[in-house]
Amino acid sequence: MNDDISDFNMSMRKFLKQVGVTSQQAIEEALREAGDIEGKEFPAKVVLTVEGLDVEHVVTGTIKAQE
Repeated sequence: MNDDISDFNMSMRKFLKQVGVTSQQAIEEALREAGDIEGKEFPAKVVLTVEGLDVEHVVTGTIKAQE
């Protein structure tokens, strides 16, 4: 049982780390390509779905470009 929980926790953490790292990279690249954006704010939304489970999780927020 503990191995099953450990495997679950590891796979969950690995997935969430991949989401965080790749999302940050995509946002940073888009900000660089956007040009003159200093101090501007951009509404952001992430929608997480899990196939086979009835899960739809939405996270919204704002990303502010550096001044």
